[in-house]
Amino acid sequence: MRRAFLPLAAALTGVLLLGACGPLETGAPGSGPARRQGSACRDADAPSGAPASPASPGESTGADGDGVRAVVVDGCPAFEVTNEAAQSFTYTITYQVLTTGGVARAGTEKAVATVGPGGTVRRTVDPGASATGTDGGARLKIVKVRSVPAAEAPAGTGPCPTPGVRVYADDGDAAMGLRVVGLHLANCGTRAYRLDGYPAVRLLDERHTAVTGVRILHGGASIATGTGADAAPRPLVLEPGESARAALVWRNTTGLGSEPVHAPYVRVVAKPGAAAVTVTPELDLGTTGKLGVGAWQKDEASRAAR
Repeated sequence: MRRAFLPLAAALTGVLLLGACGPLETGAPGSGPARRQGSACRDADAPSGAPASPASPGESTGADGDGVRAVVVDGCPAFEVTNEAAQSFTYTITYQVLTTGGVARAGTEKAVATVGPGGTVRRTVDPGASATGTDGGARLKIVKVRSVPAAEAPAGTGPCPTPGVRVYADDGDAAMGLRVVGLHLANCGTRAYRLDGYPAVRLLDERHTAVTGVRILHGGASIATGTGADAAPRPLVLEPGESARAALVWRNTTGLGSEPVHAPYVRVVAKPGAAAVTVTPELDLGTTGKLGVGAWQKDEASRAAR
């Protein structure tokens, strides 16, 4: 059954075969989209009304109506995002450009901001000089798609959000199965911002459904000591330009007889009444069944940009 609430934000595997972009000849009628004349492919937004040819049937279209697929626009590799939900979403798409002989460019990540309900956005991709290889062709492989409600998208940079604070997650640190990801709150507004205690977090799976069976514990010491998330909560006042940090701490230990838990999304509420922000730390919780959350601590060493 199709889920009407949110688009699937799951890992995808999509491969699109196409001719190399560049000043090459036009394809014969019926042979597929012609390659672009006199101009190389590049990373750019493509008009949603421009003709697009999808990948072969069954390829690159994903599953369960996720609304993301690989296409060809004006002879160049592209991806197309269609928001099938009733609210605006921001997407992050990870893809690889391949040649017949293997990966030419790996792990490229692109953000697509604020796609409205029913809207479609297309973005062409520069395959790179090495992508065409000697076989004269390239393939676009969509590796992963993540999406968050546009109203809850993290804002590490850019204009200061309306609440006057930025909330976002860092890339984290991993060692011997112990994981630590920082949650950051920066006061980019014009007034003091008060915190007291722990951020409230809710774990979501790839379908944006609440993850059950995981205990949310206060303090990093509930998982391991020495993570920097052990301090007791205390009232904080962040003046404009100041920031605070909390930490998510977990282990990815996997035991026999249980299914490992993967929670790509965490919905964060910094304090009671604050607007929610959804970050994507990709929690690989294994079978431990618990996550430690540190209290907000003032970051004395950094000054957030207004």
